[in-house]
Amino acid sequence: MSKFKDALERGKKAQRQHEVRAEEDAPLADFGAQAKAWLDEVVVAVLKAAKGEVAEDVTIEIDTAPDSQVKVVAPSVRFQVYPKGRDENSAVRTFTVTVPVSGEVSVSAPGMVAEDVGNIGERSDERFRNFLAKLIEEAAKQNHPPM
Repeated sequence: MSKFKDALERGKKAQRQHEVRAEEDAPLADFGAQAKAWLDEVVVAVLKAAKGEVAEDVTIEIDTAPDSQVKVVAPSVRFQVYPKGRDENSAVRTFTVTVPVSGEVSVSAPGMVAEDVGNIGERSDERFRNFLAKLIEEAAKQNHPPM
């Protein structure tokens, strides 16, 4: 009878440990899903809309993260903005929109200080749109230098 009791206790203990681990993993998985949804609904949507509007002067390339990135600690999306007809030898900056666990969304690129463009708690795309507009203006100026 004591072997049965010991086995029952070990089973209860294992179940409790499994439940604790599941609770610890759930917030991270939930955050990853929320962050990925925000990136898709705000960032990718704004980039696609802008891509259609400025297609004559500026190229916008979007590199969305794979679906497996939901389990990543800081989901991200990469994109490039550069003038149409650019010289093949000219450098193209790749911008990365990242959502760390804090929920504050930032955009960074090599040689640039990361810029805050929102929070996944807010559904507004205004801050990211303003940032993207600035990048598009800079790219358009490269395409049509002042005389």
